Amino acid sequence: MKADIHPNYHTITVKCSCGHEFKTGSALPEDSLSVEVCSNCHPFYTGKQKIVDTAGMVDSFNRRFGNIGKSTKQ
Repeated sequence: MKADIHPNYHTITVKCSCGHEFKTGSALPEDSLSVEVCSNCHPFYTGKQKIVDTAGMVDSFNRRFGNIGKSTKQ
């Protein structure tokens, strides 16, 4: 293996738009990283998931494709 070709791995601070900060390891040249969502504010982790239905798009999708995969035989 070649010597001195690997990036410098160090600890950086990740800052979320919600205000949460945490430290992680990274090979980025900067000492900080800004992200839009993290595990504190992402709906999957918080359990506060909302479906934004614009002009009935979810209902329209369910009407068109709701029966796909359901067996008609019983």
